[in-house]
Amino acid sequence: MQYFVALKIGEKRVKAAQELLTRYTGHAMPALALKDNKNNIWEPVGEEILYAVVKEDTGYMIAFCDSKGIAKSIAQWFSEDLKNEIITKIKAEQNMQEYFGKLSLPI
Repeated sequence: MQYFVALKIGEKRVKAAQELLTRYTGHAMPALALKDNKNNIWEPVGEEILYAVVKEDTGYMIAFCDSKGIAKSIAQWFSEDLKNEIITKIKAEQNMQEYFGKLSLPI
C-alpha cells in the first residue's frame, strides 16, 4: 500500500478511536496511524478497537488500540478509582475487550 493511502486510512481510524475515548474520558489524544514495521510496506493501524491500561507512577493511562497493540488514542493520567469507573462504562456500553500484550505507544 502506498504511504499516503495507508496514512489516510489510519488517520480515519485514529480519529474514530479518539472521539470514542474522549466520550469516556473527557479528553483523548491521537496516537499512531501506521503499523510499526521494519520494512517499507505501509499499513494503517488495525480497524478493531480494544482498550489497554498502563500503570505509571503518575497514575493510569487508558489507550484504545488494535489487535496488535498499536495505540490509536490515549488518555492520561487517572486515579485508580476513576480508571475503574471509566473502564466499567466502556465495557458495559461498548462490549470492548481488553488488550493484554505489549502496547506500541507514540513515545
